[in-house]
Amino acid sequence: MLELVKAGGWPMIPLLMLSAAGLAIIVERFWALRRGAVLPPGLGAEVRAWAARGRLDPAHIDSLRSTSPLGALLAAALDTRNRPREEIRERVEDVGRHIAHRMERYLSALGTIAAAGPLLGLFGTVVGMIQMFLGVMDYGVGDVNQLAGGIGKALVCAATGMIVAVPALMFHRHFRARIDGYIVQMEHEAIALMDVIDPRNRRAAAGGAASALPEDALPAQG
Repeated sequence: MLELVKAGGWPMIPLLMLSAAGLAIIVERFWALRRGAVLPPGLGAEVRAWAARGRLDPAHIDSLRSTSPLGALLAAALDTRNRPREEIRERVEDVGRHIAHRMERYLSALGTIAAAGPLLGLFGTVVGMIQMFLGVMDYGVGDVNQLAGGIGKALVCAATGMIVAVPALMFHRHFRARIDGYIVQMEHEAIALMDVIDPRNRRAAAGGAASALPEDALPAQG
């Protein structure tokens, strides 16, 4: 490996830096986008149970907000639980956009690495070819070492650029797809919570409970 780096010459330095940056972003995003960290199992059902029992004091909501991106989204719905459903939905959508932006952190940089890798590899190829032609001008076509050195530098840089770009592109699309899936599931949990805290649903549930009481349990009329 070290011999290949030496053969590529100085154009390998930016390629190695891109490779290190891409690897760091991939590891960090894998850790940050774990399912358990974004969508803790059972959290949506637990919050709906809180809402159904009326356990919605500020301490519970603040604690929920700090647990995970899903917790922050559900806390946003609970903050506006006494407002019309459309206002709750707008608040959830606003907070959801901020959460999606945070989950997509560094993905633009990873996409840039995927695009820049082949270009830097091409740059190294051009440098190698220039070196080869300069050697031909100085020593003629009989110096095989000069020709081999220039061609080797060109091929090593081109291959390294592709090695850097292909994993970066694959993981960039993988993380995008994972975030899209998380967003869909968070929207589902938010809608289920809005159904629980909707004042119309609560009134309907209360009316149904009252109608289910026996007649002698109702207050006497007149």
